Amino acid sequence: MTTLLETRRVTKVFGGLTAVNKVDLVVSQGMIASIIGPNGAGKTTLFNCISGFYNPEEGQVIFDGKVINGKLTDRIAAMGISRTYQNIRLFKNMSAVENIMVGFEPRMHQGWLPVMLRTPADRQEEKYVISEAIKLLKYVGLEGLGDNLATNLPYGAQRRLEIARALGNNPKLLLLDEPTAGMNPQETDTMKAFIRSVRDDLGVTIILIEHDMRVVMDISDQISVLDYGQKIAEGSPNEIQADPRVIEAYLGPGASALSDKYRRERQR
Repeated sequence: MTTLLETRRVTKVFGGLTAVNKVDLVVSQGMIASIIGPNGAGKTTLFNCISGFYNPEEGQVIFDGKVINGKLTDRIAAMGISRTYQNIRLFKNMSAVENIMVGFEPRMHQGWLPVMLRTPADRQEEKYVISEAIKLLKYVGLEGLGDNLATNLPYGAQRRLEIARALGNNPKLLLLDEPTAGMNPQETDTMKAFIRSVRDDLGVTIILIEHDMRVVMDISDQISVLDYGQKIAEGSPNEIQADPRVIEAYLGPGASALSDKYRRERQR
C-alpha cells in the first residue's frame, strides 16, 4: 500500500515537558487509523504537529512524499490535510452552508481584489462553492438546513457540519479529533457508519483520536497507542486488545496480569 503520511521521530517540547517523544507513524492511503491513549498522552499535540499548528523540535512530518515541517497551516491545508477539533469550532453565528464555504478557502483561486470588486470570475466561483457546499450538506445528512445558524443545530448535527466543512477542502487526509465525544449510542453508531462512508465513498484517508474503544475497535485498520508522549504499541484491533502494555497504560500497573487471569478463567 502507498504511504500517505509518515512521522519520523517527531518530538514536541513545551518548557520542560516532552509532550510527543520521537513518535514514528506510518499511515497508508485508504486506511482508517486510530491514535489512542490516556488523557495527556500527546495525541492532540501530534495532530497539531501534523496539521502545522505546532512545529516539532525534532523529526519530520512527511505527507504525500513531501516534508511539511514548518509550513504554515494554510499551505498544509492546500496540500490536502483537513481536520476537526475535540471541541467543536464552528462559526456559530454563520449559517450551516456558510460554515462549509469557509472550508473551500484553500481551493479558491480568486484573490482579495476580485472579491472586493465582485468580478464575474469571483461571482462564478462563489456560485460554484455554494452549490458544492449544498451537496456536502446533503452528504452529511443535513439537507435543507443550510440556512440554519450553526449554533441552532443539535449537537450531533454540529459534529457532522464540522466534518462537512473539513471535506470542503477536498482532502486526501482527514484528521478527526474525538468525533463521537458527547454523543449518545445511536449518534455514535451513525457517526461510525459515516466515517466509513467518507473513506469508502470519497477515498479519504482518516486518522482519528478517540476514547470510545467500541468505535476504535469497530472501524480501525490500524491502532497506534501513545502514553506519556511515546508510542508504546501499534497493530490491528485484535493485537491492541491483547497487548499488556496497552492494558497497563489504561488500567494501571498490574492490570495486564489481572486481565490474563480473567481471560484464563473465562476459557475454563
